Amino acid sequence: DGPAVERIKARGRLIAGVDQNSYRWGYRNPDTRELSGFDIDLVHAIAKDILGDADKVIFLAIPTSQRIPALETGKVDIIARTMTINCARIKQVAFSTTYFEAGQQVMVPKGSPVTAFDDTLKGKKVCTAQGSTSEAKLRAEPHGSTLLSVPNHLDCLVRLQLGQVDAVLNDTALAAGQVAQDQSMRLVGKPFTTEPYGVAMNLKDEDLVRRVNKVLEDYRRGGSDSPWMRAYEKWLAHDLKGITAPPVPKYRD
Repeated sequence: DGPAVERIKARGRLIAGVDQNSYRWGYRNPDTRELSGFDIDLVHAIAKDILGDADKVIFLAIPTSQRIPALETGKVDIIARTMTINCARIKQVAFSTTYFEAGQQVMVPKGSPVTAFDDTLKGKKVCTAQGSTSEAKLRAEPHGSTLLSVPNHLDCLVRLQLGQVDAVLNDTALAAGQVAQDQSMRLVGKPFTTEPYGVAMNLKDEDLVRRVNKVLEDYRRGGSDSPWMRAYEKWLAHDLKGITAPPVPKYRD
């Protein structure tokens, strides 16, 4: 407990920035019209630990490029939105330990001549989300391609379906969900980066960081019957096969 946790308790609700367009991670379930997915389950676990009720959450849909500003301005308490921990971001926000690891990969329509994140992208238009690690990677290594950046990851899938772009660069975890939504798409090449996802918080909310890490310790505990593995089997195993355990946490000194 500390000032950030007490703020949440006094309000009676955890305010969480999430996605509502990432299938399997954070999306609006058409059957229930409720937000569902791996990230959403994790938010409910954090609310349960702090407030004693998993449903005491206010969900705000936050575009990829607005994740850090939403934390800096106090609009949300946490961001749980497939957000990669990297050196630039840890200067702006605080992160929990890693709760999932992915990598970047290229998505194209079936029959595309693009075969990987390489020079087969030359002359192609490639879509990424604004403020994403994929955008930074493509700016650094365009391979002769032209970049189109859009507010959200799902916008890239729509652009690809409309023929406005030739390829999408995205985290494998998100791209696999998009391929599951549209079987005319496929992933090419292999993941070529490591993208550790963390729950993000304001730099000042050190007590909340510790509390979320405690929740994650509980979430990982239990082997094949841990809450983490149950969430993986429910949401991700169909598209991201072969994962047998959550990432091992690493703590800063």
